[in-house]
Amino acid sequence: MTLTSESLQAAIRASLGDRVVALCERLGEVTLEVRVEDYAKIAGFLRHDGALRFEQLIDLCGVDYSTYGDTRPVRKRFAVTSHLLSIAHNCRLRVRVFCADDDFPLVPSLIGVWPSADWFEREAFDLFGIVFEGHPDLRRLLTDYGFVGHPFRKDFPLTGYVEMRYDVDQKRVIYQPITIESREIVPRVVRDESYGTTAGRK
Repeated sequence: MTLTSESLQAAIRASLGDRVVALCERLGEVTLEVRVEDYAKIAGFLRHDGALRFEQLIDLCGVDYSTYGDTRPVRKRFAVTSHLLSIAHNCRLRVRVFCADDDFPLVPSLIGVWPSADWFEREAFDLFGIVFEGHPDLRRLLTDYGFVGHPFRKDFPLTGYVEMRYDVDQKRVIYQPITIESREIVPRVVRDESYGTTAGRK
């Protein structure tokens, strides 16, 4: 049986009550926002409750709201967004939780509910610095083990902090401060007056 957006929201409100921080539909998908202290428990409920049955975690990612637009006030900087799929009810749900501390973003791991969260959480840790409490093997996934910082944070410099290269004399990989000099990267295009016209195609 397919759950419509309205019936899904009604089922979530009936089941979770005041544990729902926000619930809305946007871009054809329902978004549920929960508090960090309720996150793991609600995830288990969403998976096992017969009225909802979100059997699959299809994606999990970090979000940095530090330079978010003026459309709504942002309470915290970092959030984790999970995308769930209910095969039984043929519907999707987006679950968002904000980290309580911007300096040390921390949320519970969902591996105990959906084992597929493993590498998604490692990626969010690597790129955003979000720590997933209870994750059995939380280490970098995409960047090098010696990488400094978290490259998807909006305050991370485009050139990074260090560069890695192979040193022929030392016969090993070394890290050194970035040596890229600032330069103007605005493209200059010169076109004649007939560009794009039929006269220019002759």
